[in-house]
Amino acid sequence: MSLPIEREDPVKMHKTAGALYDAGKYKEAEELFTRTAELYLKVQNYFDSTSMLYKAGECAYALKDYDSAVEHFLKSAELSFQKGFDRFGVSAWEYARDCYSSLKKTAKVKEMEKKIKEVKAKLEASF
Repeated sequence: MSLPIEREDPVKMHKTAGALYDAGKYKEAEELFTRTAELYLKVQNYFDSTSMLYKAGECAYALKDYDSAVEHFLKSAELSFQKGFDRFGVSAWEYARDCYSSLKKTAKVKEMEKKIKEVKAKLEASF
């Protein structure tokens, strides 16, 4: 007799990852947020996917794993800008800039600041 294969439920995983984060279990939360982001992406839930990548970045940032954090934030920003979540994308870029700053990558900090400034100017002009 074989056991039924349990489908991964992104909503349940999202809640579990949030609970892990709240408990300070950042590494476990980061892994679960990343996996949940992939599942949301598969079902074309782009907003929650960008949000999960962002949360994974926050976990890595809390662990001072700035290289991983930057990767999550940049993925979140890229998807955000593709799908028109520009303000969310800017926020992810700001976090990425902070990671680069912690990594002492001055050129990357300047590059991010330039991008952030350009998008913010565009957003302000649209209102």
